[in-house]
Amino acid sequence: MIWVVVGASSAIAREFARQAAKDGAGILLAGRDTADLEAGRADIAVRTGAPCRALAFDIADASEHENLIDAARDLAAGGTINVFLAAGTMPAQNAIDADPGLAAATIVTNYTGAVLLLQRFAPLFEAQKGGAVIALGSVAGDRGRLKNYVYGSAKAGLHAYLQGLRARLFRAGAHVVTVKPGFVDTAMTWGLPGLFLVASPAAIAAACLQAAAKKRDIVYAPFFWWGIMTILKHIPERIFKKLNI
Repeated sequence: MIWVVVGASSAIAREFARQAAKDGAGILLAGRDTADLEAGRADIAVRTGAPCRALAFDIADASEHENLIDAARDLAAGGTINVFLAAGTMPAQNAIDADPGLAAATIVTNYTGAVLLLQRFAPLFEAQKGGAVIALGSVAGDRGRLKNYVYGSAKAGLHAYLQGLRARLFRAGAHVVTVKPGFVDTAMTWGLPGLFLVASPAAIAAACLQAAAKKRDIVYAPFFWWGIMTILKHIPERIFKKLNI
């Protein structure tokens, strides 16, 4: 069994790869920062002895998607392939408002690229009749907010796509987990004002593995974000639009 870790330079993905390797899985690290990927590969090899490879990969470039699948097949050598999708970008909303190009990049990385990649992987899961996809969504996708509505809309689209993919792959014996983290202590959130109840990347990675093992469909991480977002989703629009959140 192997895990294909997409966006492997993120803090959550690094922790996920380490924990999955400790459980005996092979790891394929895919991402844009080749130096970081190689460091991660060496770290996993030393810590766990698990087979691990690194592959330069940009989820926004659809021409690279088939190469990733070929590399996954090669490393798996007939074993079960699983995917952990952690690729993402979250520019500040005021920066996006000033530069429409950032809006396009945010949508492509968080939604379009993810959909196109998973669409390519879907027939593989159907053929192997098993395996798991864990995709990092976000609590930001539960409601469009003034301070991150472009990022949130991309994650909302991803959530809807994953629901449909879950139904498709369920019929083949494979499973899709949507993980919705709240605030996590990563480079993406560093320095942002107003953060509270910040979780560690290791805790989120552990929650992801546990959710896959239990075949959960949608998981908030940490769990208390379910309550927070339930409240936010039920605030009437006439009031919500006036809030500075």
